Amino acid sequence: MFPLRIDGLRFAPEGRVVLDELDLVLPGEGISVILGPNGTGKTVLLRLLAGLLPAHGGSILWGDAPQPAGRLAMVFQQPMLLRMSVFANVEFALRPQAMTSAERRARTIEVLERVGLAYRARDSARLLSGGERQRLALARAWAMRPRLLLLDEPTASLDPSATEAVERIIREIRTEGAKVLMTTHNLGQATRLADDIIFLAEGRVQEHEPAQRFFAHPQSPAARAFMQGELPWRIAFDH
Repeated sequence: MFPLRIDGLRFAPEGRVVLDELDLVLPGEGISVILGPNGTGKTVLLRLLAGLLPAHGGSILWGDAPQPAGRLAMVFQQPMLLRMSVFANVEFALRPQAMTSAERRARTIEVLERVGLAYRARDSARLLSGGERQRLALARAWAMRPRLLLLDEPTASLDPSATEAVERIIREIRTEGAKVLMTTHNLGQATRLADDIIFLAEGRVQEHEPAQRFFAHPQSPAARAFMQGELPWRIAFDH
């Protein structure tokens, strides 16, 4: 399934170019964070990888195959939950897998405990707070034991406490061997979580660097302008 190779990926609905021959190679470990201005194609890239949108050009290779050999899961900025109990939301996602009902139940309970929602297993998912809903969405993805986890702005509308809880879960999922590819506008979050940064602008990857190197010395003018605009204070980069 890895390395994931994206060559000349293009997405241009009705002639409006969103991704313009994007090239990217991703290894199978760590947390890669995608940064970039609004409208530059961050979410579109995740949806293309998840198979939710058709590419208009280019190729995606999973190792040497056109389709991923391992499982992948995606968690959206606004969690897409079933109108069922917290327990059922996770258990239902496991039904396509070759598992007995006892195995599904055991794994569901395990992940709910790990995200701190076991005590709410019988409650309707509609009664959860925003942070709890996002933790439930992560639990559902985690239960599937994905090889690749795609996260689109997973803490965009959460308060600091809920954000901290979600970040802890993301780190645990990564520790268990999943590759994480996520978008965020929170530069503090990117510095806390990222092993490497993918900076998108004008539909292309402008930089792909280890996180520490990117934040200390962004190479492209677009990345420097983005960093200056996103931070509430001015910073001088090393030359």
